[in-house]
Amino acid sequence: MSTPPVRLTYREACRLALRDALHADPRCFVMGEDVGKYGGCYGVTKGLLEAFGPERIRDTPLAENGFVGAGVGAALAGLRPIVEIMTCNFSLLSLDQIMNNAATLSHMSGGQWSVPLVIRMATGGGRQLAAQHSHSLEGWYAHIPGLKVAVPGTVEDARHMLAAALADPNPVLIFEHVVLYNAEDDLDTTVTGVDLSHARVMRPGTDVSLVTYGNSLPKCLAAAARLAAKGIEAEVIDLRVLRPLDMDTVIASVSRTHRCVIVDEGWKSGSISAEIAARLAEDALYELDAPVRRVCAREVPVPYAAHMEEAALPQVHDIVATVHAVVKPG
Repeated sequence: MSTPPVRLTYREACRLALRDALHADPRCFVMGEDVGKYGGCYGVTKGLLEAFGPERIRDTPLAENGFVGAGVGAALAGLRPIVEIMTCNFSLLSLDQIMNNAATLSHMSGGQWSVPLVIRMATGGGRQLAAQHSHSLEGWYAHIPGLKVAVPGTVEDARHMLAAALADPNPVLIFEHVVLYNAEDDLDTTVTGVDLSHARVMRPGTDVSLVTYGNSLPKCLAAAARLAAKGIEAEVIDLRVLRPLDMDTVIASVSRTHRCVIVDEGWKSGSISAEIAARLAEDALYELDAPVRRVCAREVPVPYAAHMEEAALPQVHDIVATVHAVVKPG
């Protein structure tokens, strides 16, 4: 008898993942700003303090460099810390700990030390949080060797990526898009885990590859549905992990469709979309029948006003228009 799917929000999936991790391993603990009594800035850790107590759900001061450094130390000492940074812009205050310590200590010790640290943070715009709280910095961190960078764009990945991250002996950064927390989907209860190395074909197609991640995934799926009504079949690829990049899946898709549009909420200059486009030029140039196009955020600080914020971020109509420019009629 098959098990029926369970309807969950992305937020609930993240919370279930944390509960499972804390139940499964006594070395695991959560720390960050407002993760305890308040239940997390986005409500992900709500109820965990009552279930696991203050030793394992630790509120911290407003001092990212300090508590991320404490997380690095705890990981070196054999614990399994899950550090929550409220929004990814605050992670810049702990960049030294992430880049110069967490990412390097295994290499610099000749493999004698490992840093099994997981850092969760909210990313992205679309909630009118203005220029200082609407960044998409996951592409920056994907530049750093020694880190893994995961971006769950589905409820299923939000439910299962944490366990895979905790099983990794090296630091893993998980970027959760703020707009996705309220998203709902049916969770297949027969799926018990995911990996941190493969992209996924979310919708097959023959005319163009839409390569994306995070909150741009539902936008690409919506764009693909609109395009299908016009006779254009778009294949949608969810990257899921930005470091290491699964270019094999991307190149295989482009080899089928021969056109590619990359959708990335980060700024275009120096972005993960630029890296993917460069790798396609290096390794799959002769598979392309048209130039690679990118749909990215406007090169401005993300505005506060709702209509201006919407105009600054990639939208479904932007994706559709770009595909029409790539896939010529006839």
